[in-house]
Amino acid sequence: MNETPHIPPADPEKVARQRFFALGLFRLSGALLVMFGFLVLMQRFSWVQGGKAKAMGAIFVLVGLFQFVIVPRLLLALFRKPPQ
Repeated sequence: MNETPHIPPADPEKVARQRFFALGLFRLSGALLVMFGFLVLMQRFSWVQGGKAKAMGAIFVLVGLFQFVIVPRLLLALFRKPPQ
């Protein structure tokens, strides 16, 4: 009656490619956030100037660094855990 459909096993090579792509995407977006944060810190945009630019730029740089360094490590630790 309530039989669950058979789920085929995942191809380990395909899963590894997807994980590698996700890690690279997080690192790339983190690097872009850091660069954008430095541009804001240098007040290159007319829509944010003065003290607000420094605060906003610092926030972007910190978030970008977190996303570039810490998030991939957290994902790697998550990927290493055996499925439950």
